[in-house]
Amino acid sequence: MGELAVWNCAQLVTLAGPARARTGGEMRELGAIADGAMLVRDGRIRATGTRGEIERMVSQDAEIVDAGGRIVLPGFVDAHTHPVFAGTRADEFEERIEGATYAEIAARGGGIRSTVRRTRATGEAELLATARRYRDWFLRGGTTTIEAKSGYGLSVEAEIKILRVIGQLAADRSLRYVPTFLGAHEVPGEYRGRMDSYIELLVEEMIPPVAAERLAEYCDVFCEPTVFPVEKARVILQAAGRAGLGLRVHADQFSADYGSLLAAELGAATADHLESTGPAGMEALRRANVQPVLLPASVYAMGSAHYPAARRMIEMGLAVVLATDFNPGSSPTASMPMVLSLAATQLKMTAAEAITAATINAAYSLGRGHNIGSLENGKPADFAIHDCGDYRELPYYFGREPATAVYVDGTCRYKFL
Repeated sequence: MGELAVWNCAQLVTLAGPARARTGGEMRELGAIADGAMLVRDGRIRATGTRGEIERMVSQDAEIVDAGGRIVLPGFVDAHTHPVFAGTRADEFEERIEGATYAEIAARGGGIRSTVRRTRATGEAELLATARRYRDWFLRGGTTTIEAKSGYGLSVEAEIKILRVIGQLAADRSLRYVPTFLGAHEVPGEYRGRMDSYIELLVEEMIPPVAAERLAEYCDVFCEPTVFPVEKARVILQAAGRAGLGLRVHADQFSADYGSLLAAELGAATADHLESTGPAGMEALRRANVQPVLLPASVYAMGSAHYPAARRMIEMGLAVVLATDFNPGSSPTASMPMVLSLAATQLKMTAAEAITAATINAAYSLGRGHNIGSLENGKPADFAIHDCGDYRELPYYFGREPATAVYVDGTCRYKFL
C-alpha cells in the first residue's frame, strides 16, 4: 500500500490518550494538533505531529493528501445501527405526524413487524444491494465503523440471512461492520401470545448456529415490559452469554430503570437508548462499568422531547457513547454529524464530548478501542477530512455532511466530487 502523508490540517484531532474509554473531563480532551499532519505506511498510522515534524519523515515516493486547511478526525464509530432491511416506513412516519403513537402503530401490526414482513420476502441479493446504498450514506458522514444488528427477520432463516448479508458487507472492506444478533427485537406475528415458544426458538435454534458459525459477536434484546420483560430478556441474554456472545441491551427507552438494571446485573457491554433512565439505573450502570449508548436521533424522529440525561451521566463518570440508531422506523438517518448537533442542542454535550462519544468511547464499547477510534501510532488509518476549520463547527453547522474524503485502512473510500 505504500506511504501516505496527510498535511495542511487546520486541526488534526487525534483523540490520543489513555488506553480506555474516556469519562468526565477526559471527554473534553481531544489531543488536537494545530497545523497537524499524519504519516501512514501500509494502511497504518506511523506518526502524528505538526506539518514540520511530519514533512521530515516523508519519503520521496509518498502519496500526499492535502487537507486544504480543513480538520481531520478519526472515522466515526457508530455503535448502534440496524442497516439491513427492506422497504421504508415513511407511511408510519406520516401517521405519527398526524397524531398516531409508535405503540398504536405497532399494536395493529405496524412498526418492527411491518419491516419484518418485507425483509422476509426480500432475497439476499436485493438486501445486499440496498445495504450497500446505506453503507455509502455512512461513509458520506465520515463514519468508518458501524455496529450492525439483525432483528428484521425474527425467524431462523431470515435472521441468518440478514447476518450473512452483514458478513458480505464486511468482506467489501469499504466500511467496518461489527455484527450483533437481535432476534429478540420483537415477538413475530406468528408467535403473538406465545412468547415463551418464541424464546425457546431463540435459545435452542437461533443462538447456537449464530454463535457456532460466528455470524455475530454480540446478542441484543429489546427489554421493555411490552416487548421482552426483564425475566424473559434475562433468559435470552444468559443463553447468548453461555454461547460466547457479548451482550448489549435496548434499555429504558420507555420504562424507567428497567433494562438498565438487567444490563448491569449481567455485565453487558452497553445499555442503549436510556431515555427513561433515572438515578438508580445510572448508578447501576456505573458500578457495573456498562457503557451507555445514547440515540438522540430516534427521540427527534419520533417527535419526542424526552432525551436521555447525558449531562448527569457524564458527571457520574459514565463513558457515554453516541450513535445514530439507523433504522427504517424510528431513526432513518446514517448521519453522525446530525447526531453531534442533537447531542449539543438537546443533550447539552460540548462538541469535544460529543466527538469523544462518537469515536474512541464508541470503539471501546465494541471491544475495539485498541484498534480504532483515535489517530495513534500503530492503529489503522481510519480518518475523515471535514470541511470545517475547527472541530466545534461539526455540531454547529447542522443539516449537512461535511466529510470531503474518508479513508479506511489508509484507502480512500469516499471523496466529495
